[in-house]
Amino acid sequence: MAIESYVVVHNIAKRHNVGTLARSATAFGVTELILVGRRDFNAFGSHGSTSHLRFRHFHSLTDARLFLKEKDCDICGVEITEDAVSITDHPFKKSTAFLLGNEGTGLSAKECEICDFFVYIPQYGGGTASLNVTVAASIVLHHFGVWAGFSERIRDGNKFVVAEKPLKQVSRKYCTETDDHIIEERKSRRESASNGFFEDGKNGVSSSNLLDSLFPDE
Repeated sequence: MAIESYVVVHNIAKRHNVGTLARSATAFGVTELILVGRRDFNAFGSHGSTSHLRFRHFHSLTDARLFLKEKDCDICGVEITEDAVSITDHPFKKSTAFLLGNEGTGLSAKECEICDFFVYIPQYGGGTASLNVTVAASIVLHHFGVWAGFSERIRDGNKFVVAEKPLKQVSRKYCTETDDHIIEERKSRRESASNGFFEDGKNGVSSSNLLDSLFPDE
């Protein structure tokens, strides 16, 4: 079975980071970017790379973990924990999904529970306590690609050759779903509204209203 890598996005505070994550994911051969919870994201920083990346959505970390285990995939938390191993040691055994923490608080206890092991990125300067989540993702995904032996993309001059875009193009600002999943998410969203899970967007338009406009009731 071919070695694959995945990126799991959950509880990232700055939604525009997803677009930059997508750019790094395509550069380093990620199979899918998995969104957990909210489906909407800001594609800023992706430079069109979302057209070349598969997205998948789950309503909970439990559902995401079940999918990844069916793929015989390890889940690696990128976090400084007591048992975390340096990324430079390449502690990988098979296909791996990388779960990165919130920019401010890191991985939550619930996120840590679904991880099989943890890696951290060594730092050699004393000017910052941590890296931006997209920078950390790029470093980790590059190391995994080296370990997995992914084939290097061909170059043309001083840049790598970009693949042809898929014929069917959609606006990549949300992860598409089946009707059943959309109905389930609406139910979950209404239950979560009281605790402020969905943040207000610009001009007072909430993310939940955005989803309703994208997928109106029949």
